[in-house]
Amino acid sequence: MADNATTNVTPISADSQLSDEQKRERLRKRIEAGEKRNEERSFADQAKDVADSAVDFAKKHPVATVAGAVVVGLAIGAMTRRGRELGRRGGSLATYAADAALAYGLSIIDEVGDKFEDYTDAAGTQARRLKRDAAYRADSLGDALRSSGRKASRKSSRTVRDLKARVGR
Repeated sequence: MADNATTNVTPISADSQLSDEQKRERLRKRIEAGEKRNEERSFADQAKDVADSAVDFAKKHPVATVAGAVVVGLAIGAMTRRGRELGRRGGSLATYAADAALAYGLSIIDEVGDKFEDYTDAAGTQARRLKRDAAYRADSLGDALRSSGRKASRKSSRTVRDLKARVGR
């Protein structure tokens, strides 16, 4: 890893000797390498990692997983009409259990929402990167076109000047 870090670092003195086009090319290569790394790690890979971590949690904490499933079931049951009627008939203990199940279920929903928010943030970051890269490439293309236009203009004006000089003789 330390070897990679030393090969990725360019001394300032070496970078200052490069032309603007060489600096652009070097930056373009670094951007393309970053895009390649991002493409290799897709959204499906990230989702697979989350699923694997959930399976690992279930293996490490089987009692908590089963208890959580029971609580979620009670929470869903408490949301139905039949579950509420049963809660009213069952007395305060059933009501407390239903409230606890509902609270636990809501906390799980919050955790899932947080994970979803993390993924949407990652997708937004990727979209901003793509937009920035597209803007950079459009700007580079514009620079190249302006440069080519100036060269063509200079060349054509020299040609016209030479022609005028030959006709004037």
